[in-house]
Amino acid sequence: MSKNTAPFSRFEWQIAWRYLRARRADGGVSTMTWISLIGITLAVAALIITLAVRTGFRDEFVDTILGANAHVEVFAQSYVNEAGQVERSITDFDGWAERIAQVPGVTRAAPLIKGQVMASSGQNNAGVEVFGIAYDDLLAIPRVAHPESHVGDIAAFETGIAIGSGVAAELGIGLGDKIKIISPNGVKTAFGTSPRVNAYDVTYIFTAGRWDIDRTRVYLPFAEAQSFFNREGKADQIEVIVDEPEKVDRLIEDILAATVEPSSYWTWRDRSGAFLRALDMEDNVMFIILSVLVLIASMNITSGLIMLVKNKGRDIGILRTMGLTEGSILRVFFLCGSLTGIVGTIAGVILGCLFAINIDSIFSAINYFSGGGVWDPSIRGIYRLPAKLEFWDVASAVGLSLTLSFLVTLFPARKAARMNPVEALRYE
Repeated sequence: MSKNTAPFSRFEWQIAWRYLRARRADGGVSTMTWISLIGITLAVAALIITLAVRTGFRDEFVDTILGANAHVEVFAQSYVNEAGQVERSITDFDGWAERIAQVPGVTRAAPLIKGQVMASSGQNNAGVEVFGIAYDDLLAIPRVAHPESHVGDIAAFETGIAIGSGVAAELGIGLGDKIKIISPNGVKTAFGTSPRVNAYDVTYIFTAGRWDIDRTRVYLPFAEAQSFFNREGKADQIEVIVDEPEKVDRLIEDILAATVEPSSYWTWRDRSGAFLRALDMEDNVMFIILSVLVLIASMNITSGLIMLVKNKGRDIGILRTMGLTEGSILRVFFLCGSLTGIVGTIAGVILGCLFAINIDSIFSAINYFSGGGVWDPSIRGIYRLPAKLEFWDVASAVGLSLTLSFLVTLFPARKAARMNPVEALRYE
């Protein structure tokens, strides 16, 4: 046999395949091969599923933030009014909104009234946050105007009130029912300030997809909110939406300059940045932990190959005396290990992708058999476990698995290549 055979020649593949499928009675290690294969499959699938859930959860969380909240909230700096009281209301709110809307990169700027009040219906009460907003501006909020589900017609907003589905469930009301809004800072009289109580018809019920939004959010027409909160001729803030929320910091200077008057701001990153940073940290930790899991599964290949080399000592000696080089022997056993890693990785990708694609059905089944309550939206914020497959997530899992599989194969393959044929045949 020629010593100048090209690497990974056909006969090397044939020998490797013969060793892989050999029965244990013939000196093979098929059981260890299957254990290695299953271990790598499950480890790769677990890594892909985790990465898909991580990506889906972050995208869903960010989408609900950006789809139902301002990207930037602009406030007036505190000042003393004519009555000698300190306040932060914006009097020239139309001018502020018009000038901010002209800033390149800004898609919408709308005056807003905000206040926390008590909502009541019958014997039920709930704390809610009222947003006073114009109808046209409400239509520009994706998670409210085009929610996951809704009841009623948003076009009737100006004649009533729009509430989140969680508020409706908490108060036990539906479309057409009346809801009372109670504010402690109500009508000012000679004897002080008495609570203000107004009743409104529920004309629209939305499900934005975030539990805390659906559970607390209420929208009133802007003029009605001004009257209810004693903000006639004023707005609490300007709600700003931009083209690229991820790059919002670049627009802050121009937005503040457009207000002309002294102002301050609060971005969506300021509101949720700590949580997003915690998610990123958790992502890195989970990737490292699951990488260790893939490594442990790959180590089974080493165990199987060491046993295979021991069982095939006589064959190695014969092959070496027939003219096979150390390189050929190394490649034969490298193929034995790497093929297990490749097949296990492919199977893991298929299993992981199928699980991620059908995660809703799988999770529903788990929830059903466990009696429900597995996913609590009041804790996790969203109503379901999302999963989003990204090419680079799958590619990173594949790359990690194949790299580790190839690396752990080198040691036993090198040991087989360096085996002395005389020693291998001495006791045969």
